Amino acid sequence: MSVKLRLRRIGRKKIPVYSIVAADQRNARDGRYIEDIGRYFPLREPAEVRLEEDRALYWLENGAQPSDTVRSILRRRGLLLHHHLKKKGESPGEIESAVEEFRERMAEQGEEVKIAVGTRGQDPLERERERAEEIDEEAQLRAQATPLSAVQEETEAEDANAASDMDEPEAAADEADEADEADDTDDTEEPKDE
Repeated sequence: MSVKLRLRRIGRKKIPVYSIVAADQRNARDGRYIEDIGRYFPLREPAEVRLEEDRALYWLENGAQPSDTVRSILRRRGLLLHHHLKKKGESPGEIESAVEEFRERMAEQGEEVKIAVGTRGQDPLERERERAEEIDEEAQLRAQATPLSAVQEETEAEDANAASDMDEPEAAADEADEADEADDTDDTEEPKDE
């Protein structure tokens, strides 16, 4: 049986949380495992890892192979360095001092625990925040704009004024036509003498 240190997903939909486990590599990702040795929260800023370091070292010493993500977590915690120096035969004091120096260098560099996932979890969040800001800006512009009913009332009033202006010349033309017709009828009729 070959043992692997790997991640086992236990989080909800779209909110991943992983359990770091020692499992037979032939078992399913979320299937049976031998021992649970920690948790990995990739969406927290910075990513958070809770790990039982002594149990992780125990499994490394007994031949367990870490997956890529777990290897990155162990490396950043200094556990792979600890395991390597122990295999070389270094004294426990030297191992502890070397691990402490390594952790201080990592802290100075400001590297976060988020490794294999990289910016995958960050980019969608940033895009969602930008989208939300754009929606807020559009809503503010709409709130500042004139209501549609006021615009409709203005256009209706302008249409009514334009129609009344157009009706007046037509009415004057109609009166002029009627006056001409009346004049025509007067001319054709001659007074009768009786």
